[in-house]
Amino acid sequence: MSETSFTPRVFSGIQPSGNLHLGNYLGALKRFVDWQAKDIETIFCMVDLHAITVWQDPADLKKSTRELCAGFIASGINPEESILINQSQVPEHAQLAWVFNCVARMGWMQRMTQWKDKAGKNQQNASLGLLAYPALMAADILIYHATHVPVGEDQKQHLELTRDIAIKFNHDYGVNFFPETEPVIEGAATRVMSLRDGSKKMSKSDPSDASRINLTDDADAIAKKIRKAKTDPEALPSEADGLEDRPEARNLINIYAALNEQTVEQVLADVGGRQFSEFKPMLADLAVSKLAPISTEMARLMQQQDEIDKILARGAERARAITAPILRQTYDIIGMVPPPAL
Repeated sequence: MSETSFTPRVFSGIQPSGNLHLGNYLGALKRFVDWQAKDIETIFCMVDLHAITVWQDPADLKKSTRELCAGFIASGINPEESILINQSQVPEHAQLAWVFNCVARMGWMQRMTQWKDKAGKNQQNASLGLLAYPALMAADILIYHATHVPVGEDQKQHLELTRDIAIKFNHDYGVNFFPETEPVIEGAATRVMSLRDGSKKMSKSDPSDASRINLTDDADAIAKKIRKAKTDPEALPSEADGLEDRPEARNLINIYAALNEQTVEQVLADVGGRQFSEFKPMLADLAVSKLAPISTEMARLMQQQDEIDKILARGAERARAITAPILRQTYDIIGMVPPPAL
């Protein structure tokens, strides 16, 4: 195999499934903004093809896609600095996914934890797309030759499979064409938990709206939810070990640390020994200062949907300047007649 040097490039995406919340912000959007500030090309994606692995109301999907785009921009993603795209508008994602469907093995897909969790005992009635989801995710990443992917812990297994697909493709065809992409899992709150139950992940599907802070919540709603967040009667510890077996305390400290660009140890050095009656107002003030401007900007952008559509069209054009040549090279490697150049 010939050696290939891959230009550092970051790719990541979020499903447009509606109801963006604090977990999406701290686990993804905020970290995307941090990557944008580095001297490296960044591509961020609304993965609507992934969303339809389960049935979506068409009107809701369109609205959620635009709302997610608004959330990216309101959180600090600059569509002039980063490439901001809607997955279905860049056809090379789906075209490479088919190639990877033919590279990946059934056993790999059936071992995926998310497949087991989402399909459960009803696997025969689950969509083929849900099973093949990881091959499309691999294509999303590798169609850009992305070298780094900021993800949450729950996507780490899919990134490992992306590497497996790249390695097998390279081996099968005697090339070093696709990079072995590195997952990047970092930060104090890569997994944000429910405000009502610190043992459960914050989720839009939780029936209690009080369990999460939505990125569309105004300042009053944000402060109220934090004031009512579940806690325990003990004072906050001065060291991280003291958060063991205290899931609600750990969650609130993690959120504060992530919002305030601190480590958990730095926060506890300041607030150790305080009661939640003192800490919660501190957290509420911090959360309002960071999140309320996002909800305000999202609301403004959603009143300008034509502008959002123009941003996504421009992003797709920029993306295809990268993806079309990579797909042509892929087809050439495997012996297919490449499509015409753009």
